[in-house]
Amino acid sequence: MTTIEAIFDELEIPYQPDNIYIQTIGSILQAAELVQLPRRVKLILAQPKNEVMVHFPARMDTGHYRLFKGYRVQHSNVLGPYKGGIRYHSDVSLDHVKALAALMTIKCALAGLPYGGAKGAVKVDPRALSQDELMRLTRRFTSALGSNIGPDYDIPAPDMGTNAQIMAWMADTYMATAGSEDRLAGQAVVTGKPIEFGGSHGRDRATGQGLVFVLDEILPELRLEFKNATFSLIGYGNVGSWTGRLLCQRGARLVAVLERDGAIYNPQGIDAEELAGHVALHGGIHGFHGGEVIPEEQFYSLPVDLFIPAALEQMVDADHAQMLQCKAVVEGANAPTTPAGDRILQERGIHVLPAVLCNAGGVTVSYFEWKQNRNMETWESDIVEGRLRQHMASAAARVRAARRRYQCDLRTAAYCAALERIGQAYQIRGIFP
Repeated sequence: MTTIEAIFDELEIPYQPDNIYIQTIGSILQAAELVQLPRRVKLILAQPKNEVMVHFPARMDTGHYRLFKGYRVQHSNVLGPYKGGIRYHSDVSLDHVKALAALMTIKCALAGLPYGGAKGAVKVDPRALSQDELMRLTRRFTSALGSNIGPDYDIPAPDMGTNAQIMAWMADTYMATAGSEDRLAGQAVVTGKPIEFGGSHGRDRATGQGLVFVLDEILPELRLEFKNATFSLIGYGNVGSWTGRLLCQRGARLVAVLERDGAIYNPQGIDAEELAGHVALHGGIHGFHGGEVIPEEQFYSLPVDLFIPAALEQMVDADHAQMLQCKAVVEGANAPTTPAGDRILQERGIHVLPAVLCNAGGVTVSYFEWKQNRNMETWESDIVEGRLRQHMASAAARVRAARRRYQCDLRTAAYCAALERIGQAYQIRGIFP
């Protein structure tokens, strides 16, 4: 029995290699071995601190009620309040949310933020609901969470299937139902809000912008430059579309996009701005005339410099990893590469830039928004962008230093850099009592 398996055995967690939570914690524990974290800290990190599951009704436009399942998993708060997105998706589970919460702990620690990790979700297809139904669902979910969230305790944000409007409904509901003290600071209970209601400039593009800033730091080591670099994207939602537009502004060429309704290819370059408008209007890439429709298998096997998965988790498995013809996989989505896929990419000499580094721009600007709300301030766009660039450059430097120190791949190095900070916090704070 390996040390990692022994940890799961002690916690009475069945070791299931294909389970996304087991995979995520396994990778974290592997890095914990390298940084020589005490066993007690490994045990703590192997399980979330709190797992909240709620069932709540919401009225549909027809007048009947549906019962929904919601989650909020709080993994760690050793570095500060819990922080993490809220996802609306029909295919979520407790283990799925637990894995994402653990990754948020690592991401916040790596980015140098005073936050721990959390994640939330509602099992629902938001596209199947009207705007009024989404509002009622969101308000009931917020009410059901109750004191499990708060501006000093746990601060949600947007994720897949949610947006600034949903965050505004969450904040408004919290402010209307919280106690008098929390009500005064209630606007800061969530981030990713509209500008008109305490949101931050640059939050909508923050994840894509942060990814580009990471590439600023890492591309020279890969002997690549933005100008004339080719790239493909999985997903053209918020993260994918902003990544595409910002990279094209730097001179890179978007040649292929895979979405839930198909894949398109144009070796001369896809107009990223035009595609963003099409997806916003039609909800997908179907009918876009700026590229030819291709099968999914061809998409994965296209020769590109940068392959950027920016949609769901575990989209690059072992089979896909064998098909890829790229110099680097740049993870815009959370956990888009399976462990088996990751091993194959390493064996093939394809660099993997991990999500906990590449997509940390979103939570970083969320931190800026939270600070602005708490201090009753509004920062201009150039201030937000400048501070984001500094945070991402510092995080990338930590990863590069950890890679040299531990002689490991970039993903393990990112985990090591984060765990060093978490380990230091536990060493200083101790464990109560």
